[in-house]
Amino acid sequence: MFAAASGMAAEQQNLDVIASNLANADVVGFKSAIATFAPVGPNAQFGTTSAGVRALFTQGKLEKSGGPFDVAIDGAGFFTVERDGVRGYTRAGAFARLADGSLRNPDGWRLCGVRIPANAQTVGVEADGTVRVTGAQSAAGAPDVPQPVGRIALVGFSSPEALRLVDASVFVETRGSGSARPSAAGGEHQPKIAFGMLEKSNVSIVESMMAILAAQRAYEANAKGVQAADEMLRIANNLHRS
Repeated sequence: MFAAASGMAAEQQNLDVIASNLANADVVGFKSAIATFAPVGPNAQFGTTSAGVRALFTQGKLEKSGGPFDVAIDGAGFFTVERDGVRGYTRAGAFARLADGSLRNPDGWRLCGVRIPANAQTVGVEADGTVRVTGAQSAAGAPDVPQPVGRIALVGFSSPEALRLVDASVFVETRGSGSARPSAAGGEHQPKIAFGMLEKSNVSIVESMMAILAAQRAYEANAKGVQAADEMLRIANNLHRS
């Protein structure tokens, strides 16, 4: 009975994770998660226990957007963002410029390393993350040459699957993930910054629906196991009374 009941609990957690993936399928930069489990006892004869939930950092589809400050990562790596003294890491590049020139996402996370001058007329981002603007430093009558005002740096982790999710698409480092390390961008075989584009979530609706069906079947099978064990206990109890 315990083995079957633990299987029901595992499949319920699995369904919750899949439902969360589907609920965030339209969130920019969202990374789907998967629930992991471990057997209790040899050949799982004593049931199943949760081994945690980990994110899957497969590349999402890049799509052209209408945002003037949108960026996406084509390859591995994360943007570094800050909010309320907390440093986070994300692949969601939907940013907007505030009055102080900082670039922030809809949840208030500020992109580190970049500040756009108030009088900048155009903004461009190169593949290596260099941000150039026109109009901010041009002398009167001089050619309006794009000037660098910062660089969007990328970072990587030894074990990104161990990062902890704190917002819809923002992670913080843990002991298991290791510390953030600089990641070169723009060169051959290196990640590149795609300006004017956004990375969509990596959730597959079809695969998620198939996973839900499989989890439901497994839940029902474990539920029948609990019912069978309960019936056996009832019969044994009646035999004892008689």
